[in-house]
Amino acid sequence: MAKRDPYEIAGHVIPAGKRESFTLDLPGQSRYTPLAMPVHVIHGRSEGPVMFISAAIHGDEINGIEIIRQLLKHKTLNRLKGTLICVPVVNMHGFLNHTRYLPDGRDLNRAFPGSEHGSLASRVANVFRREIIDRSDYGIDLHTGANHRTNFPHIRANMADAETARLARAFNTAVIVNSDLRDGSLRGYGVEKDIPILLYEASEAMRFERLPVQAGVRGIMNVLAAVGMIKRTQKRRPHVTVEAEASHWIRSQNSGILSHPIALGRRVHAGDTLAYVSDLLGGDEVPIRARENGVVIGRSNLPIVNEGDALFHIAEFADAAHAHKTVKRFEQSLEGLGEGDYPAE
Repeated sequence: MAKRDPYEIAGHVIPAGKRESFTLDLPGQSRYTPLAMPVHVIHGRSEGPVMFISAAIHGDEINGIEIIRQLLKHKTLNRLKGTLICVPVVNMHGFLNHTRYLPDGRDLNRAFPGSEHGSLASRVANVFRREIIDRSDYGIDLHTGANHRTNFPHIRANMADAETARLARAFNTAVIVNSDLRDGSLRGYGVEKDIPILLYEASEAMRFERLPVQAGVRGIMNVLAAVGMIKRTQKRRPHVTVEAEASHWIRSQNSGILSHPIALGRRVHAGDTLAYVSDLLGGDEVPIRARENGVVIGRSNLPIVNEGDALFHIAEFADAAHAHKTVKRFEQSLEGLGEGDYPAE
């Protein structure tokens, strides 16, 4: 059998069965502040799809960096079919400054497909699009909550696309949200180019959190198996996944101090108290109540709130009781995981 051709990317030639780390030059703020995007490519010995895994498109959402670090330790990837491209930090500007945005104040995830001669955000998006996205058949983008918010592990995906929906279920978090596409987003560009892209949301900005990291590693391995890039080494029954019909944020009706917030993953009924907001001395305590039945998949971590602040993200389900049981089984499945473990089907 003829040996597979090398993989060429950004001037690098990677032979079949090898892996290589390198960087892509990024536009800096001046010629005295050069920056680069780190990339690690595994080019399998056998033919197969090309998939990218990216993190830190928002520079403070760093949990995905640890997911990629642990993913790359797996010996299973030594037998990879196809090509895996891992980019642990897309927004190096934001990462170095511990901020979500680029120095021009723009959101990189609203700048795709980018332009060679546009804003800084547009130029960074152009590099990532040209060198990574356009060379891929599939993608998984890793995110966390932002602005002092934390998220229960879940997948956001365009469930109207059959292949994207198949991969979202294969990732096997407890919850999938059929999320609207935003103008200029990475997922929106993926739809234009017919590249199925999943968005994994878990944990909070500027933190590594063990269980969401392990859920992310496990999910990526499950997707790699679903597209035929690896073989599962264990036989285990997949966890049930539930798909949210919709989701909404509950906002504060007044300003003050937030107390007794409900935990992530909790089931709520319409009218349930999610938290209380009171004045600085504890008076004028006002309950924050749920509008619909559902499960809490996101919440604010700030105890100081202003009127109109988004406090709780509620996923809505036809059967909220079943969704809550699924969430609990998912949480229990993560408790026994050690670093580097992933239970596959």
